[in-house]
Amino acid sequence: MAWQPNEVDLRQILQLLKECQSPNTGIQTLVQNKLESLSCYPDFNNYLVFVLTKMTTEDDHTRSLAGLILKNNVKSHYEKFPENVRQLIKYECLHTIGDPSPLIRAIVAILITAVARNDGFAEWQDLIPALFQLVDSGNYEACEGAFLALHNICEDVADVADVVSGLPVDFMIPKFIQYIKHYSPKIRSLAVACICHFMQASTILPHIQDLIQNLFSVANDESGEVRKNVCHALVTLLGIRISQLVPFLNGIIEYMLVRTQDEDGNVALEACEFWLIIAEQSICKEALRPYLPSLVPVLVSGMKYSEIDVMLLKDDEHDEGIPDKEEDIKPRFHKPKLQSHQHVNGIDDNQGYGDVTTDNNYDDDSDDDEMLSEWNLRKCSAAALDILASVFGNDLLPVLLPILKEVLFNSDWVVKESGILVLGAVAEGCLRGLNQHLPTLIPFLIKSLSDDKAPVRSIACWTLSRYAHWVVNQSEKSFFQDLIRELLKSLLDSNKRVQEAACSAFATLEEEACSALVPYLEHIIQTLVFAFSKYQRKNLLILYDAFGTLADSVGHHLNKPELIIMLMPPLIQKWNALQDQDRDLFPLLECLSSIAIALQSGFLPYAEPVFQRCVSLVEQTLSQSTVQIPIDQYDQPDKDFMIVALDLLSGLTEGIDKNIDSLIGKSNLLALLYQCMQDQTDEVRQSSFALLGDLTKACFGHVQQYVGDMMPLLGKNLNPDLVSVCNNSAWAIGEMAMQMGPDVQPYLPLVLDKLIEILNRDDIPKTLLENTAITVGRLGYVCPHEVAPKLPNFIQKWCKALRCIRDNEEKDSAFRGICRMISVNPGGVVQDFMYFCDAVASWHSPKEDLKETFHKILHGFKMQVGEENWRNFSNQFPQPLKERLANSYGV
Repeated sequence: MAWQPNEVDLRQILQLLKECQSPNTGIQTLVQNKLESLSCYPDFNNYLVFVLTKMTTEDDHTRSLAGLILKNNVKSHYEKFPENVRQLIKYECLHTIGDPSPLIRAIVAILITAVARNDGFAEWQDLIPALFQLVDSGNYEACEGAFLALHNICEDVADVADVVSGLPVDFMIPKFIQYIKHYSPKIRSLAVACICHFMQASTILPHIQDLIQNLFSVANDESGEVRKNVCHALVTLLGIRISQLVPFLNGIIEYMLVRTQDEDGNVALEACEFWLIIAEQSICKEALRPYLPSLVPVLVSGMKYSEIDVMLLKDDEHDEGIPDKEEDIKPRFHKPKLQSHQHVNGIDDNQGYGDVTTDNNYDDDSDDDEMLSEWNLRKCSAAALDILASVFGNDLLPVLLPILKEVLFNSDWVVKESGILVLGAVAEGCLRGLNQHLPTLIPFLIKSLSDDKAPVRSIACWTLSRYAHWVVNQSEKSFFQDLIRELLKSLLDSNKRVQEAACSAFATLEEEACSALVPYLEHIIQTLVFAFSKYQRKNLLILYDAFGTLADSVGHHLNKPELIIMLMPPLIQKWNALQDQDRDLFPLLECLSSIAIALQSGFLPYAEPVFQRCVSLVEQTLSQSTVQIPIDQYDQPDKDFMIVALDLLSGLTEGIDKNIDSLIGKSNLLALLYQCMQDQTDEVRQSSFALLGDLTKACFGHVQQYVGDMMPLLGKNLNPDLVSVCNNSAWAIGEMAMQMGPDVQPYLPLVLDKLIEILNRDDIPKTLLENTAITVGRLGYVCPHEVAPKLPNFIQKWCKALRCIRDNEEKDSAFRGICRMISVNPGGVVQDFMYFCDAVASWHSPKEDLKETFHKILHGFKMQVGEENWRNFSNQFPQPLKERLANSYGV
């Protein structure tokens, strides 16, 4: 290419690149500012290309820095590059990809990928052929550099490989398969890695047999990286192309058994993923059953802490006084309030496997050391055993129990700890078969809470949480009492990891036990409050969750003066100590929301300052959001503060109910709420609609003046693609309908058809379906003549949605609405009358007047069709439904 640098300018840029490597942060900042100011000049990019590709006498760090700056410029400003600059970059990169320096080869490969991503393969048509020409050149450095670039490209486009214009996938795949047998382990490894990115591409199908044979040829490669990538390729194939693997499955299983024990931990971890994937396949039982005697011991062995893990644990028994490092505390994100007509227990997808708290709000490891927090063989083995226990159930126990007995009672604490982890991992899948052993195992686990080793105490907490349901439901209450007592002791352990595990386990026990905790409340609160004085910042955040879960579980039983006087002062002290910008407010506000709901009138002494601060947080965030400054010149407001404040206001309103009236009257909350309902952030609107519904129930007089503005916003947000927003919007509409009565009629065109459309979709989550059905029923209750003509459009789906929910006031109002609509339009239910009968039969104890209404509709239909037709009709009912209708309504 013709471009040549100016020597003076080149020396100045070289000097800048060298100064950029200075350890002095002040110099680094100045240099960075200069480099950024130069980035918009086309010639600056030419100089960077020159330094990277031509100045081979310079040190690798200077050259690579030039390449990285150029890559960032390509990423940010490529569309502004003149064509001659683009062509220069492409030309020089392809001629430097075989540089003798591995670092420069890697940088050039990254740069090529950045250009290809911006330019497109249709524009740079000769890129892939040129790279493969280098691969085939016989020059090792050129081959490796080209393969690095190809691997980066494959990583970038693999998900859409079939549709990327200009990318010759059908040419690339057989070339990658061919190079799996290359003499260099680096090339073999890259070839397998490249092919892994195209497993979903349809163009791979004709090459599957060749691929598998070539993978087998390097299955026992001397290079750990090759073995790891072979395992990854087979795991990927298993998840996507299992039918192609069936003829080879036994051999693959035996291979993975060996590799799961590979001396290279990365290989073993990749192989262990195989058991997670195969457990999800329909062939799992048939394929793995013969191998269980070999597989289970391998997984159990993999669940031990490695020697490095044991070193990292440091065996620091008494670290409670050591302040947490900032990097140990993972970012906390608030989950906005989801309104529902019935309580839905949260499901914890994170099983923990002994290192992860089981609290629903935490997905990160409790280990202080970063290396211990990574996904590793121990956790993967535990996850695999867990899922296999769910597949094989008690059939796993004949193999597992002898091993479990050996490891649980081993004198080596590392082995014993892994045994307790094993027991926790199989808790759900093998519970029925373990039931006879639990009267012995539970006391053993409780005793392990006092073990000399902190990791044993920690894992015992987690495993006991997995059996909390069993403990709570035993008629013999000594297990329950012992567990409460010893877990509370563990909450005050001198080791931070044990504190965290105990706190999370106790939260699980709270969820399972609910009102069974009431006799122990004083002792529980005393312990939790004392923990405030012991815990460092990280565990303090989890302690808030334990308080909140306790309030959710025991409800109004907390509303006793002697409990409130223990509970509230330390929480309010923390509340006053935290600044408005401190994200540690999130778990505290969530906790206070649950407590406000539980204490009800008992929260009144604390209501006003809490209310005012929440309103202030909302107002501050909204004010920051409307600042007229370019978006790249100031920090965006953290809307989580507004969301969590809205949710606490919801909890406060639900708790003190009509007592919120005076606080609303002295504030501008409704005007702020109207702004929040228009926010672009989904979570803000979600929480806004939840608060609107709560305020509608508690003090509709204040909401009433905003109905004309708010109802159109609610209708606009009935979008089932945004499930949580839609759910809360539908719920708020139903609450407003019950307060407005017939006055809601002008707003029906905004909401009714959308609600019916949601009811009739097949892919709607259960909670949204139920809330929508109840709201439609409520609209029919207050405006039966307007809604009844649409009965045939939704009655079947409506009945199916509400047949399984528990008896409550919302269900009551919805069924009264459907009955009113049937009285207005009885023909609208005729075709689906069986579904109505089934829904009526779902009631356990309807109020007498509602039961009488059901009686009239059922007997009216029976009289209308005649005795014989009714008999023929009712003979189609399932026997339980037939009996229930006969017993309850005499039809």
